[in-house]
Amino acid sequence: MIFFVLRALHIIGVVCWFAGLFYLVRLFIYHTEALDEQEPKRSILTAQFALMSRRLWYAITVPSMFITAIFGTWLMFGYHDLIHEPWLHVKLAMLALLFGYHYDCGRIRKRLAKGERPYTSRQLRIYNEVATFLLVGIVFVAVSRNVGMAFKALGGCALVMGVLVLFLRKKLQGRK
Repeated sequence: MIFFVLRALHIIGVVCWFAGLFYLVRLFIYHTEALDEQEPKRSILTAQFALMSRRLWYAITVPSMFITAIFGTWLMFGYHDLIHEPWLHVKLAMLALLFGYHYDCGRIRKRLAKGERPYTSRQLRIYNEVATFLLVGIVFVAVSRNVGMAFKALGGCALVMGVLVLFLRKKLQGRK
């Protein structure tokens, strides 16, 4: 019974963590675009986006990351001897990338709060898809416990993202 509770708490942590990361980068996009506005709109919007980002970071994103890590580690070592499984090595590698992404989001948040523009809004829109890509890989490898399946899912995800980028680029160019 406790195993299922731990697994549920781990999954809840994952969902909240990704929701926080997705929304955080969206706030970065809005914050970056607000830097192009005229005063007083610029100051009002950037202050609001900095506040929203800080609250999201400390109230949802960081705690969810810890919940995910704590319950995931507990499941990994407390209930199964999975450390020798190849699929887990792939999942842990993708998690290392996700932790790096999380850390980088914190760095971007701090720079935006200082009034700096670390990236353009277009770059941030692309950066937002990194979390999606990692989510697909992590979920497929965890559910299938198959390294090949995970890489096929990542390949399919990359293909879909590429087609969407090409489609949207043509659609947006048609409006000009």
